[in-house]
Amino acid sequence: MDYRLKNLLAKAVMQVCLLLFVVFLAFPLVWMLSTSLKPNPEIYARVPSLIPKEPTLDHFRVAFGQQDLLSGIYNSFKIGVISSLVVLVLAVPAAYALVRFKTVINKSVMAWILVSQLFPSILIIIPLFVVLRNLALTNSHIGIILVYTVWSLPFVLWMMRSYVQGIPEELEEAAFIDGCSRLQVLSKIVFPLLLPGIVASGLFAFVSAWNEFFFALVLLKSPKLTTLPVYLSRFTGSEGMTRLGPLAASCLVATIPTLVVFTFLQKGLVSGLMSGAVKQ
Repeated sequence: MDYRLKNLLAKAVMQVCLLLFVVFLAFPLVWMLSTSLKPNPEIYARVPSLIPKEPTLDHFRVAFGQQDLLSGIYNSFKIGVISSLVVLVLAVPAAYALVRFKTVINKSVMAWILVSQLFPSILIIIPLFVVLRNLALTNSHIGIILVYTVWSLPFVLWMMRSYVQGIPEELEEAAFIDGCSRLQVLSKIVFPLLLPGIVASGLFAFVSAWNEFFFALVLLKSPKLTTLPVYLSRFTGSEGMTRLGPLAASCLVATIPTLVVFTFLQKGLVSGLMSGAVKQ
């Protein structure tokens, strides 16, 4: 009886902890929704309230009307998808080559990957701007896609390397014995097993490009080309006064594409993270 009681208490405590954790994670989204529906007097009231007393959609009208929010969402989504695809095209075969082909260059490449993560973005922005300006790519999506690709490639390559290491070499050797070529082994054995890792790495590259602000602010000048984080920064005036209502409405709309992406790729992300955490 005591064992059953302790078991029930442990389960109850676990459920309460999980519930508190979910509330902790969901509270910023709920507060953002509440702020986007409040009129300005309620937003700046001394006693804050979660439920709006007089809900309004004026902040959404401002966000969509004055700031061209949909253009920023489209630009960020396009840049994030293309840059993540390019990163995966480069990182997946490179990671396989680093793991399966033992050469002297491999150690130098892995050292380069580690060293590249030590440089802050503000340190390389001037030479990067000069290079892109000489190539006429400073105010174009092609230039910013190249920057995001180079910026995310080292970490994605490191992630994919761990996933490739988790695939037993015996599977490939058995396929070679059965008469499969290298291309058949890659297409029928390696890539299907790497799919969860590809999903997880691609999501990392996409989210990095979606949330990036500094490079987009410096390299993109045309209002039609700027990304979503740059659009959101415009709700802060020159005096430092933030328009919380339109900003909350814009942020709420901006979370929808990422929620959709994570919803469709949730299973692949979870399995990819789990497989990358366990070394076989």
